[in-house]
Amino acid sequence: MPKSKVRKKPTYTPPPQAAAAKTAGPSHPAYVVIMLAIGIVGLAWLVVNYLAGEDIRFMAELGGYNFLIGFGLVVISLLMTMKWR
Repeated sequence: MPKSKVRKKPTYTPPPQAAAAKTAGPSHPAYVVIMLAIGIVGLAWLVVNYLAGEDIRFMAELGGYNFLIGFGLVVISLLMTMKWR
């Protein structure tokens, strides 16, 4: 029985590399300060609302929107942590 021919594969050559992607460096220290400040302000808003919400006129007028404001600030702070390097 005749032996089949063996195909030779061409040698692997990696594709030419385009300009290397620029990696982002670490975040500015002010970013961390702003991120923490927004989170603490949101937490403080919720605590003040629970403790003295009825005594503070503008907080009493906001009513249930105080939760939206407080949790909104905390969520913004948490979303900022995803961009922090």
